[in-house]
Amino acid sequence: MSDEVVAEQGAGRTVELVRYVADVAVPCDVPGRVLRPGVVEVVDGIVRHVGSEASVGGPPGPAAPTVRTVRVPGALLPGLVNVHCHSPMTLFRGSGENLPLHQWLNHVLWPREAQLDPADVFWGMTLAASELLCFGVTTTCEAYFFEDALADAVVAAGSRAVVTPGVLQLPGHPSGEEWWDRRTAEIVDFHHRRHGDAGRIEVGFAPHAAYTVPLPVLVDIASEARRLDALFHIHLAETEEECARFSAEHGGSTPAVLANAGVFDGRVLAAHSIWLSDDDLDVYRSYDVAVAHCPQSNAKLASGVARLVDLLAAGIRVGLGTDGPASNNDLDLWEDMRLAAMLARIRERDAAALPAATALDLATRAAGLSIGRPDLGVLAPGSQADMIAVRLDDPAFVPILDDAQLIEHLVWSASSRLVTDVWVNGMPVVEAGRCLTVDDERARHEVQVRAERLMRAAE
Repeated sequence: MSDEVVAEQGAGRTVELVRYVADVAVPCDVPGRVLRPGVVEVVDGIVRHVGSEASVGGPPGPAAPTVRTVRVPGALLPGLVNVHCHSPMTLFRGSGENLPLHQWLNHVLWPREAQLDPADVFWGMTLAASELLCFGVTTTCEAYFFEDALADAVVAAGSRAVVTPGVLQLPGHPSGEEWWDRRTAEIVDFHHRRHGDAGRIEVGFAPHAAYTVPLPVLVDIASEARRLDALFHIHLAETEEECARFSAEHGGSTPAVLANAGVFDGRVLAAHSIWLSDDDLDVYRSYDVAVAHCPQSNAKLASGVARLVDLLAAGIRVGLGTDGPASNNDLDLWEDMRLAAMLARIRERDAAALPAATALDLATRAAGLSIGRPDLGVLAPGSQADMIAVRLDDPAFVPILDDAQLIEHLVWSASSRLVTDVWVNGMPVVEAGRCLTVDDERARHEVQVRAERLMRAAE
């Protein structure tokens, strides 16, 4: 990127307007919209104006802010939004391969997670933050433990996260009814202390699932989430087996039972949501339950293929998630974007089932909406200045015959390898493909050493 100062300080407090002039801007405010060339203007980390280069006036007058122009070769897009993640699980990447979900959880993951300490989570999240940022993912919705350490890592890395502390009784940890109450109180306290931290941390609640957390506890947590207007983030209908067991125990489908109990009365994000009936879709639509669609993790664990086309047709909010790096096994949302479209077309037996513009939308604007953040995943006045630059001087973008084809290339032939620069809240965090905020060498070493300890401790 190159900077060119085109105006001097105005009267009073210095307010800098940064004008990003890109060969191409893809604002993602409307699926398929392309500006060639495009301009995005940012003040104090917030987008002020988006338009064509012709939409920008001349240098400001004496009372106007300082203006700095940044030339962006290639395409400028909003940062991607990963709506379901357990990023500190970089500590468990590649562990327990070739197992179905419940065997993997019970015999590999949970015994190791029971040995975690805050420093493990800090370094696992730190390594993940670098990976995510270099992939162009500026926001994640995290469900994990040791939430203070996780939030510390996000703040230090300069990324953005909705931190939803996990509620799950791990092997060897304290249990009983009192534990659930204490854990819920801990998250309420965490919300009071960290919500809004650095302008980049939002706090919610993440009870693991309806088959691991008792229904009365889910009701209590949902009540606290509603009281704080916080996101209630839960794994739901991920496997056919869990749905059958829950239905046999409670006499109805998981969505129906949770809705009747009042769990869906607030802001709800249901991760996976694969095994849904038509009646379940009606419940989601009636209660405005959003879905975190994780096609790559679901395929790798053979959990199933979600009814993505039906979800969208029903008007249900859907965003893309990678899930954790132990079940994906990376945090590359571009791969999930492409796979979501492919699996939808296979399921529907229709090559037009999910157009490229819709797939891109699921990782940007729609993802922001799915977590209740219309200011994320989009470049529009009032949105957060979370942006990524993508190289266009690559064979993946040849030829470009029209704007629609550029969007097609972004989804079908480009990839995260073409992300060059990333900004969060208007601040550069990746430059020329290198993360500026994380010591990658140290983070890799810390995660390697800690992963070895956790494996031995769980044996």
